[in-house]
Amino acid sequence: MSDRIMVATTSTIPGQRVVGYKGLVWGLTVRAKNIGQDFLAGCKNITGGEVSGYTELLQEARQQAVDRLSEKAAAIGANAVVEVRFGTSTVAQGMAEIVAYGTAVVVEPAA
Repeated sequence: MSDRIMVATTSTIPGQRVVGYKGLVWGLTVRAKNIGQDFLAGCKNITGGEVSGYTELLQEARQQAVDRLSEKAAAIGANAVVEVRFGTSTVAQGMAEIVAYGTAVVVEPAA
């Protein structure tokens, strides 16, 4: 089995067939904004436009959640995670939780 976990938002992976079910896996992270990001966001609130600091923060958080999901899948013997979804919630003022969850499976090349 490869060390690389395939991750898909679909129920199947093209060219692969599911041969084993390992269970639900998830990865989560909680991120806090910093005062500099809050200041810049306040300015963008007045002038409009993308708040790139927040965009970068969320991209990093989602990647970390997927990395943690992949680690959990590998630890239980899976080589893929299908039906991956993301969720977010506010934990406290200025803090957000990002969770990635899906079904850990074993796949092999389709015949």
